[in-house]
Amino acid sequence: MNTTQRRRPELAAFLRSRRARVTPSDVGMPPGLRRRTPGLRREEVAQLSGVGVTWYTWLEQGRPINASAQVLDAVARTLRLDQPEREHLYHLAEVPYEPEREGPAQPVSEEIQGIIDALDPRPAAVYNSRYDILATNPPYRDLFFVPQTLHIGVPNALWTLFTVPEPNCPVVFRDSELPLMVATMRSSYGRHVGEPAWEDFIRRLSGASAYFAELWAGGDVVPPGPRVKTFRHEAAGELHMTSVSLSINGMPECRIVAYTPEDEEARRGLAVLRDRREKLWPPSHSLNAEAIGAGT
Repeated sequence: MNTTQRRRPELAAFLRSRRARVTPSDVGMPPGLRRRTPGLRREEVAQLSGVGVTWYTWLEQGRPINASAQVLDAVARTLRLDQPEREHLYHLAEVPYEPEREGPAQPVSEEIQGIIDALDPRPAAVYNSRYDILATNPPYRDLFFVPQTLHIGVPNALWTLFTVPEPNCPVVFRDSELPLMVATMRSSYGRHVGEPAWEDFIRRLSGASAYFAELWAGGDVVPPGPRVKTFRHEAAGELHMTSVSLSINGMPECRIVAYTPEDEEARRGLAVLRDRREKLWPPSHSLNAEAIGAGT
């Protein structure tokens, strides 16, 4: 059984379960008489979504029919799907999912920001699967602040590491570390093939860095995982750190990445950076993620 054949029964079961939880009153319809269906009927979903009853019935039966993004959006609205459920619907229907349909990127909650702040003195950040940097704590900003990348808008770790001059790059062993990062991103890319945000990012970074274009064409894939990495900073020297990734409930494909010093020299280096920060920035100053363009 191929992937499509496996996904169709899952799609059928998922749509039935979501339909069963939506009542007529939820969508402004009268309950009607002799209703044996726990939620909406198929014809009601079709009517509310603006699609044919036969087409929707076939979709819910898992038949091999094609669905457009516009139609799936309409069905998702009728079934009151949240963002993770909508994304799941797209994947089961084998239609590229476009997060920008949902508006701005999901913000990091105060609780998650509090968690990464509490990891101090360990540097920590929140990444999505494309290595956009969604949140950081002060030690991370101490270690990875790269002024040359402040112009790029949404900070992104890959963009920084592939486009800054090597002397300004926080990563020491670029020839071994950068291929792993690209392969990690590619492990998520399969869920986003064809999505404009992803395709545009890959196109632009390939144009800005021949090295990235070469690695991306290689097709290597690895999952995120703990690794020992070496960083450098003009004030602290080289620091050997272990990175650990932690998934975040409610934020699909996002993760907290924390860095733990491997040795006493790295611990001293972080202390140097902390002291330097306290001298450079008053306690009231906050350098947020928008001013950060690096990290791995």
